[in-house]
Amino acid sequence: MIDGQINPDCGIWFSLFLIEVVAEKWTIFFIFPLSAIKILAMTQRCEWSNSSEIYQKYHDEEWGVPVYDDRKLFEFLILESAQAGLSWITILKRREGYRNAFANFDPEIVAQFDELKIEELMQDTGIIRNRLKIISAINNAKAFLKIQTEFGSFSNYIWGFTGGKPLVNHFVKLADIPAKTELSEKLAKDMKKRGFSFLGATVIYAHMQATGMVNDHLVSCFRHKDLK
Repeated sequence: MIDGQINPDCGIWFSLFLIEVVAEKWTIFFIFPLSAIKILAMTQRCEWSNSSEIYQKYHDEEWGVPVYDDRKLFEFLILESAQAGLSWITILKRREGYRNAFANFDPEIVAQFDELKIEELMQDTGIIRNRLKIISAINNAKAFLKIQTEFGSFSNYIWGFTGGKPLVNHFVKLADIPAKTELSEKLAKDMKKRGFSFLGATVIYAHMQATGMVNDHLVSCFRHKDLK
């Protein structure tokens, strides 16, 4: 058997099986290309990331990577509050739309959005046109700035809930991963008290997962070890 050949046109791995048949004085070789069989050296990932290329790229490059940059943390707060009641991929597909609509996720600019800007955003097809979520994003920007003033940075505030470092979980299957935890409930309650909205315990836990405050990659996933 000759293994590991590759078809340069389609990129499909295949094997060539050589079968030697000896009949009287003749030696005959039969070659069977198995180009229909795709042999993948599969990289083990969290199951949810295999449903689309967008999810896979997000999973491999961002999800669970610790984020300490305030602008990036604000971006995730905007996106996750917009997600409430929707699928995450719906928001990921509109990520650039949100970046354009919300001033490249600059909380100082977003905090100054007025009624005219709200009406403009309500016509923007690049985002979820929900008035309450748009107003919430503006109010959340104002609350975000207050926390920066009080704690020096939003990062100092939110990472204070985990002692400044990621909490590493060891989940074996997707069903083991909780939708929320006591810690996310505590954080959501404190943020609500500080003026944030559309950021309940479930959304906050998603934020914690996305920004690496918790490592919820399955133990079988290659990223779990990378982010330990």
